[in-house]
Amino acid sequence: MFGYNTISIDQKHRFSIPAKYRADFLKTNETELVVTKDPQYPSLKVYKGSEWKNISSKLQSLQGLDPIVRNLQWTILGNASVTDLDPSGRMLVLLPEELRNYAELDNDNKFLFIGMGNKFEIWNTDNWNLRQTGGTLATEILDVVLPISIKEMSF
Repeated sequence: MFGYNTISIDQKHRFSIPAKYRADFLKTNETELVVTKDPQYPSLKVYKGSEWKNISSKLQSLQGLDPIVRNLQWTILGNASVTDLDPSGRMLVLLPEELRNYAELDNDNKFLFIGMGNKFEIWNTDNWNLRQTGGTLATEILDVVLPISIKEMSF
C-alpha cells in the first residue's frame, strides 16, 4: 500500500478509501480503521485495525511516568477515532472535527491520502508540498529527544 491520492471530504466530513487500497482490505478481512494524530507533524495517521492493535498495545505497555511517553500516549491513543468498515462497500471513514482541525483540513475539502506500507497518512496538500520541498511547518515537532522504548517502535 504505497503512493498517494488526492481525495475529498464530503459534506458529512467523511472520505472513501481509494479503490486501489480496497482489495487489500478485502484480502485481509479488515473491517476496522483507526485515525489519530501524528505526534510530529500536522497530519493524521491511519491504521488498519490489526496494525492498530499492535501499536496501541505497545504504547499502552510503556512507562507512563516518562513525560515524553505520556505525551505520545495522549496524542496517539487519546485522539484515536475508530471506524467500522464494510470492505465490500464504499469504505467511508468519518474524520472528527478535532482531527480535521489538527491536520488543517477544514479550509479545503481536498487532501492527500498517502500509502506508507502498513499505514496511511493524511496531509493538507499545502503542508505536504512544503515538506516535500524542504520547508518547515510551524507546528511540527522535531527536537524532542525520544526514550529508547519509543525509538524502537514503528508507528
